[in-house]
Amino acid sequence: MQTGLTPAAQPSADWPNRFMNKLLSHLIVSLPFSGASIGQLLANRLLRVSWLVPLIMLMVCAGCQPPANSQADPADKQLHFAVIPKGTTHIFWQSVKHGAEQAGEEINAKITFRGPSKENDRDEQINVVQGFLNARVDGILLAPLDADALVRPVKEASRAGVPVVIFDSGLNTDPDDFVSYVATNNFEGGKLAGEAMASALGEKGGDVILLRYEQGSESTHQREEGFLYSIAEYPNIRVLSSDQYAGTTTESAIDKAQALLNRFGDEVDGICTVCEPTAEGALRALRERNLAGKVNLVTFDSSDSLRDALSAGEVQAIVLQDPVAMGYKAVKTMAAHLRGETPEQFIDTGVFVATAKNQDDPNISRLLRPAIASE
Repeated sequence: MQTGLTPAAQPSADWPNRFMNKLLSHLIVSLPFSGASIGQLLANRLLRVSWLVPLIMLMVCAGCQPPANSQADPADKQLHFAVIPKGTTHIFWQSVKHGAEQAGEEINAKITFRGPSKENDRDEQINVVQGFLNARVDGILLAPLDADALVRPVKEASRAGVPVVIFDSGLNTDPDDFVSYVATNNFEGGKLAGEAMASALGEKGGDVILLRYEQGSESTHQREEGFLYSIAEYPNIRVLSSDQYAGTTTESAIDKAQALLNRFGDEVDGICTVCEPTAEGALRALRERNLAGKVNLVTFDSSDSLRDALSAGEVQAIVLQDPVAMGYKAVKTMAAHLRGETPEQFIDTGVFVATAKNQDDPNISRLLRPAIASE
């Protein structure tokens, strides 16, 4: 740490000894000539300046001590991590926050959780990233709401020396631009959703709709592609629609689901959605038409209403992530990087399927009711 002195002006460690030598030399040189011995004259002179002794000792002791701030251990500095989700309203993100704060407590790191109010507001999320860069946080943990739009801010962070851990959703950039990617294997999750739909339809198969989420969202895109990949293995299942996007809110998902039901009517045997707000919208649209429980619904992520619908037979399967583990592992991965360790490029937080039959299993029950952060 700088002290405000140039290197040439910095005091050397042996200045107290040099000071005492000069003082004694001055006392001896200034002794008056007389018949008295040098020892007697020096003793008399020292008696006259005895009041200087305590001051001299204090200066010597002070000079022997290193600067106060050089004694601080860098390892004791509290780290400050910024956690930036795609949004802040859905339950999933509150569970991510809980996991991040839990890890922060364990490593004595300050966690600041801030994201855009809407999951399609790319500019707001970019501004949040930029704000944390200006604040010089020790690390940024980012769930990019757009795989392309957030590339530039992440590259800027890399150039500025602020490490970034990507979580939940991937980024279309060089892996060297970030520390690690902590997430669900979303393609595998989509495949599990396809298998769950096939199981719900049975041997006779049927006609299904894939209601997509939002363009640019890498995580949900992987789920959608995984679902289509899996369904293609079942010749008795036909995909009626797979190119419609529900948008980021429950309200927009209701409208899109209603439009698809109007278009295909009684042909629809199943609907797959790939995140909580889309699932909520599809469920409400089915209820309004008295089709809940008649049309098979396979979803991603849990909520109180989706969990109740699973028990009531209105939802056939929920593909579950582990958002608490995601937030927790993202923080721990960043801390490991700052300790000089090299984390794995991809850290899988797991994916599971809940049905009415296994919903009371301890692990499934925990994921259906994930802990959320307190306000």
